[in-house]
Amino acid sequence: MKKQKNLSFTSIVTDKSNIKYLSNFTGSNGILLVTKQGTYLFTDFRYIERAKKSVKKGIQVIELTKENWQGILKKENTKIIGIEEDNLTISRFKKIKKLCQIKNQKIKFQNISGSIESKREIKSPQEIKDIIKSQRINEKVFTVIKKIIQDSISDKSQKSKLPTETELAWKIRELGYKFGAEDMSFDPIIAFGKHTAIPHHNPDKTRLKKGDIIMVDMGMKYKGFCSDMTRMIFTAPPTKLEKEIYELVLKAQENGIKNIKAGITGHKADALSRDMIVKQGYGENYGHSGGHGVGLDIHEQPSLSNKYKEKIQENSIITVEPGIYLTGKFGVRIEDMILVKKEKSINITKITKKL
Repeated sequence: MKKQKNLSFTSIVTDKSNIKYLSNFTGSNGILLVTKQGTYLFTDFRYIERAKKSVKKGIQVIELTKENWQGILKKENTKIIGIEEDNLTISRFKKIKKLCQIKNQKIKFQNISGSIESKREIKSPQEIKDIIKSQRINEKVFTVIKKIIQDSISDKSQKSKLPTETELAWKIRELGYKFGAEDMSFDPIIAFGKHTAIPHHNPDKTRLKKGDIIMVDMGMKYKGFCSDMTRMIFTAPPTKLEKEIYELVLKAQENGIKNIKAGITGHKADALSRDMIVKQGYGENYGHSGGHGVGLDIHEQPSLSNKYKEKIQENSIITVEPGIYLTGKFGVRIEDMILVKKEKSINITKITKKL
């Protein structure tokens, strides 16, 4: 199926974040039908009343039955339907095709994956406020987590054991809810020592030791919008190599933040940090993209990578997160969120990065 960028014909929206963006509905069972005549949210009996109270003005809430669904398609004599191919399983697509089988009305399907995501890239003033609020909660949690680590390291009485990775990860969740988050943007990444060399380490029962370098990658959700931040914590003065790597990653990241503006391609934005790391001989130790869009999803358009040739739009919110990972030793990643502007982008992450 050919990919269609604009919703110029009847479309079925199945991606949950796109459904929320277009309708404000957040239930687990919903499907949006967008036509030239109107927008219809189909759901089951459980969500009908909830949906009627929460959906945006002008959207009709209808119980999902074959008769109700086909009634609209017949009325509008629908010939082409856009579907989010990237979001659909084969099983669900088969069910949708069956729903759209109408006698004497042949319907063709066309891929619209990415169409709504492109609109979501540019954030409204209210969306920007919600993402900043999400990040402020994130920073409040991080400040407490950092103090817990510092206090446990400096406790000479050793009355209590130092925390494990999983214990800190769960503490992040508890504090997030306490400070107003509705959920986590993703499972927190807490890595001690050699584990920091694993970019997306899954926290385990490893217990903190004095001298460990710590990676904390965390994000909160507020009103459906995500935040994302990575910081390194040192429990002892860094070694010469740790300091060298940290300062290189920080300089690379700050170069990216300083020079990313609306209109730059994702490829060039990524290169602002990556080229500095490659030049110092650590290119092979930096294997992930340099950042990503943040909004209703923790990873959304645009992308900072050599494969992303599209331009980054004004009022998109992206992360800048270069890293260097020395297998078996340690790794360093520093991540901020920035609001992209035409002249000078704004760093909305306020936690210090000083070593």
